[in-house]
Amino acid sequence: MNDLVAGSNPARSRVRDFGHAVGRWPTGPLNAITDVGGVRVGHTTLWDDTVGLYSGVTAVVPDALTTHASLRAGLFVGNGYGKFVGATQVMELGEVETPILLTSTMSTFRAADALLTWILGRAKTPPTSLNPVVGEINDSWLSHTRPRPLTTDHVHAALDAASPGPVAQGSVGGGTGACALGFKAGIGTASRRLPTPAGDATVGVLVQANMSGELRLPGGLVTPSCLGLPTAGPVTEEGSCVVVVATDLPCSARDLTRIAGRGVFALGRVGAAFAHGSGDYGLAFSTTRDTQSLAPALVDTAFAATMDAVEEAVLDALLAAGTVRTPSGREAFALPHAAVRRALA
Repeated sequence: MNDLVAGSNPARSRVRDFGHAVGRWPTGPLNAITDVGGVRVGHTTLWDDTVGLYSGVTAVVPDALTTHASLRAGLFVGNGYGKFVGATQVMELGEVETPILLTSTMSTFRAADALLTWILGRAKTPPTSLNPVVGEINDSWLSHTRPRPLTTDHVHAALDAASPGPVAQGSVGGGTGACALGFKAGIGTASRRLPTPAGDATVGVLVQANMSGELRLPGGLVTPSCLGLPTAGPVTEEGSCVVVVATDLPCSARDLTRIAGRGVFALGRVGAAFAHGSGDYGLAFSTTRDTQSLAPALVDTAFAATMDAVEEAVLDALLAAGTVRTPSGREAFALPHAAVRRALA
């Protein structure tokens, strides 16, 4: 069994390859969350077609945590039907103390324990309290043969592999078993550059897309049924999505909570159902220790940039993911590029 696979980006397109730009702000050089200085991303992908294993973990690692005990952060819960480890302390104190992990539902607590082990192994002085942050999506529709496949080694591999370079998208890491809007989905990322009185700033997002709903594009709905394909994912209206927003803006925790909310709101642009059985979470953090309340005009700009980047990241997650067929006969079809071209024309 190929139990530990380094995720790589399938040879598929991003939405900008179709001539479609979301919003008016320019992207960063990589159009990824890693355009925010000091943010790295790593994946461990668990993929085995012989037994139907499609899972993994994605690590978002802010380098500033190596020199600071915490970073300002905000958490927004659109729908709380999920397991978000560390949520209450993030909301209470407005900070994160650890890298952020994204994985599958039943592996959530193994991931949290492995994250603690990784940090304790690197600490000069072992902390007596630490708040691991782990979000999840339920990938059991595709990956149901091994409900808790993640091990400590898998988590540590993702953390150790975290890179400031391009971010692999689609069926990788915590998005390996994800389905969204009726198609195979996974991890997506995007960024925006913003003018500020102090110079340019960056907002970057990473989305773990696994939600129900119908894909909305400028040319109308694009659904599996209209393309003659079966719907990927559970028959019931459920599914989750986690949005991570990084920025180098000197935000307050309150600003970051509101920015995180816009990350969740943006899922509605592409058709998220926000169903009863969905866990929809937004987490935003700032890489700078400077703390101030943003001026209203800059808040509006940050809101718009976040929503545009999230919309684009979801589309890129869909476009990057390939079709998956499980040994049990389930099929999660990739979003056909021809249908996207027509809907964007």
